[in-house]
Amino acid sequence: MSDAEHAMPSSGSKASMGFWQVWSMTVGVMIGSGIFLLPAVMVPYGGLGFLGWVLSGCGAILIALILGRLASRTPRTGGPYAYAHDAFGNLAGFLVGWGYWLAVVFAISAVGVAFAGYMASLIPVLEGNPLAQAAVAVAMIWLLTAINMRGIAEGAAVQLLMSVLKLLPLLVIIALGVFAGTIDNIPAFNPEAKPILPALAATALLTMWAFLGIEAGVIPAGDVINARRTIPRAVIFGTLCVTTVYIASTAAVMMLVPANVLATSTAPFVDAAKTLGPLGAPLIAIGALVATAGSMNGNILLGGQMPMAVALDGLAPKFLARRNQGHAPFFSLLISSSIATVLLLFNYADGLVAAFTFLLSMSTLSTLMPYAVSALADLRYSWKQARGWAAIAMITIAFTLMAMIGSGLKVLIWGVPMLAAGIPVFYVFKRARSTNL
Repeated sequence: MSDAEHAMPSSGSKASMGFWQVWSMTVGVMIGSGIFLLPAVMVPYGGLGFLGWVLSGCGAILIALILGRLASRTPRTGGPYAYAHDAFGNLAGFLVGWGYWLAVVFAISAVGVAFAGYMASLIPVLEGNPLAQAAVAVAMIWLLTAINMRGIAEGAAVQLLMSVLKLLPLLVIIALGVFAGTIDNIPAFNPEAKPILPALAATALLTMWAFLGIEAGVIPAGDVINARRTIPRAVIFGTLCVTTVYIASTAAVMMLVPANVLATSTAPFVDAAKTLGPLGAPLIAIGALVATAGSMNGNILLGGQMPMAVALDGLAPKFLARRNQGHAPFFSLLISSSIATVLLLFNYADGLVAAFTFLLSMSTLSTLMPYAVSALADLRYSWKQARGWAAIAMITIAFTLMAMIGSGLKVLIWGVPMLAAGIPVFYVFKRARSTNL
């Protein structure tokens, strides 16, 4: 099938995602469980941590600009995969699609674990019961998978609802910080007298993890109404919204919770919500549940879209591109969620939690790589015609490489081979396809 044949949905009437649905993909996948823990992690850096937020926020906005610019030229399903494929050919495109799909599958599992953990804070019987927590996580994965299997419109609608709901507790904390907090609680600018540049780099890397998911809004482009116009506006606006909420909510938590308490807190937003009395902790726990469920739903949707995009170009088995009456890639969703379920159950086996956490770190590396390749694709287009955009692309490449290096040597040693494993897979399928022809 040629690019022209699948540049848009197979039926124009099936394009069902508008501005707010695309916005909700970006916001909903980005805002997961990470923001609920980061204020405590940032305490040792004091006020310097806010500069880290600003730096990573600027990096995220640059990535959003690049992705939006590419989406305005290539309104095809697949996002970074499509950009790499168009700019650098089949192998590069396949490797980006392969790595991103692995990242999504691992993310579904990880968010499932986080969802079960927050559920245990509301239902005491789940506490200390790994089997019951695993059952809750698996049930949630398949509930959301079933919704996405019904159709792309249903999955997008759930994503929009959860994205709006997950913002509410964060906005409540921000309001509490303004009216009940005090700037006296905010730690000193650099309380541990760390060297400025290394400390700034460390905070930027810590906070960058909370921005992963920027690309979620560009991947289902084939199902977006007027994709060339809708996607850039929604993705950039979504990234600006998330950046503002992250910085404001972190400041609010620091204003509400004394630094010595915050430094040892395992639930900083819950501690901040105590200002509301007995309703505070359940409110934040429910907010965290919605946040993780929304992130899971977005990743499940992506777990169907990415294999479908690769299959549409003939680089993966054709059945992965098949859609049902609801225009959902049924088999891609089924396979992705099944593998995620196996990984989740693997996580709950005794002694393997640390291994799973490590695999999640590798999935983060797999998410950063498409950002760098997308920026390279835009640099190739912009170098001769738009030097300003070329400069933005080069800064984005430098930022993403810094974040990848910051993942740590151990993650790189294992993560790079995991990504490279896609090379033999590509050639095996290529040979099988040529044999069938």
